Amino acid sequence: MGRTAKTVIARNSEAFSFLYQETIDLWGEVTFFDPENEVPRLGPDDLLYLPGGYPEKHLEALARAADTRKAIKAFAEDGGRIFAECGGMMYLCESIIDDRGEYPMCGVFPYSITARKADRKLSLGYRRFILDGKEYRGHEFHYTHFAGTIPSSVCQVYNARGETVSTPVLRYKNVLASYTHIYHPGIRPAVP
Repeated sequence: MGRTAKTVIARNSEAFSFLYQETIDLWGEVTFFDPENEVPRLGPDDLLYLPGGYPEKHLEALARAADTRKAIKAFAEDGGRIFAECGGMMYLCESIIDDRGEYPMCGVFPYSITARKADRKLSLGYRRFILDGKEYRGHEFHYTHFAGTIPSSVCQVYNARGETVSTPVLRYKNVLASYTHIYHPGIRPAVP
């Protein structure tokens, strides 16, 4: 009998803690792992979900978990499906910088995130974008930002008033990531 695909979700007390129960319920078989202490067990058909949270408060522990970071990068390079929101997207970047230094993350995206106090700026609001014929809705709430130039987005993101915002949606192979926390039960076909 073949193995069924599952959703593997990063979760711990704070670094990856922003999860809608409705999203978990959508995905059938779900397993959890703590990126600070466990390497995820991923099959080729699994979905890795990296939700939001505060990885910037756990940089030393996440950087020490080198085997976890390498496994996630290898999964992405091998075409594994990954969906990452806010803190999850930050974790997929090359590094996160705070006032103590720069910490290596997964390196799936070649960007650095700044969490330095001098760089803090609130980004807040409802967001909407259309990608691959589907409309995604959610919200954005963070103080961290891309260090340097904001990366190009694979689609335009809008706020609740329909105005464009600079928040990028990133894609690499089968990895989709953004600062936007998506409400997954609300994903629907885009209306032309």
